[in-house]
Amino acid sequence: MNSRIDSCQFKTISRRGLLKLTPVAVLGAFAIPQLQKPLLKGGLRFSDWASTRLFRSGHLAPTFTDSDLTPFEKFPINDYDVDDPEVDLDKWTLAVSGSVQKPGDYTLAQIHALPKVTQNTRHVCVEGWDVIGRFGGVRLSDFLKTIGADPTARFISVECADDYYESIDIATAMHPQSLLCYEMYGQPLTREHGAPLRLSIPTTIGYKQAKYLTHLKVSHVLEKVGYWEDQGYPEFYGL
Repeated sequence: MNSRIDSCQFKTISRRGLLKLTPVAVLGAFAIPQLQKPLLKGGLRFSDWASTRLFRSGHLAPTFTDSDLTPFEKFPINDYDVDDPEVDLDKWTLAVSGSVQKPGDYTLAQIHALPKVTQNTRHVCVEGWDVIGRFGGVRLSDFLKTIGADPTARFISVECADDYYESIDIATAMHPQSLLCYEMYGQPLTREHGAPLRLSIPTTIGYKQAKYLTHLKVSHVLEKVGYWEDQGYPEFYGL
C-alpha cells in the first residue's frame, strides 16, 4: 500500500515538476541561437492555428457611440511606404479575378450601388495604439455575392496602388462587419487614409486592413500571404 502511495505521489510531483520546468526549458531553448528562429516560427504557426479555430463568424466586434469617436484629425495616418501613391481617382477601378463568375474591372459607382453600411469600430495597430473611427462602405460579403465568388474558395487577396499586398481567410471576408470602405466620418476617404477604397475589418489587426485597393482575387490557394507576414508577422492575427 505504501509503495502505491509513494508511486502516486511521485507521479504527481513529476507532473508538477514538469509543468514548472516547461517555461524554463523553453527559455533555455531560446538562449540557443540555432533554435530561436524555428521556435518563433512554430509559435506563430500555433497562434494562427488557434486563432482560426477560435474565430466565430457570427460574433461581432464592439461598436461605439458617436461620442466615443476619436476626432478625425487625431486618427493616425499609417502606411508602410508612402502616404499618397497618387491614385488617379477619376480613372480608378477595382480589378477582380480568380474563382468568380463575373471577373473584370469594377468602378467606385458600381460599389456605391450596393447597400451601404456605417459602423463605429475600433482600429488596432500592431504598433500598440488603437482608435475608434466611423467607417462607411459595403459589406465585403455583399460584393463577393455580386461578383459570384466561389462559395468553396478559401481566401481573398488584395493588391494596392503602393505595392502593398494582403490576404484574409474567407470566414473573415464574409463577416458582417468586414467592409470595402470608401468613407470615414461621413466623408469620402482622404488620400492619406486609403482613397478611394480600403479594407476595414474590426476583427483583425490593422496591417490586414489594406489601403489603396486596386485588385481583389478570390482563390483556393494563396500565392503570397501579405507584406508584413512575409517579414515574420502572424498570418491571421484576429482580435
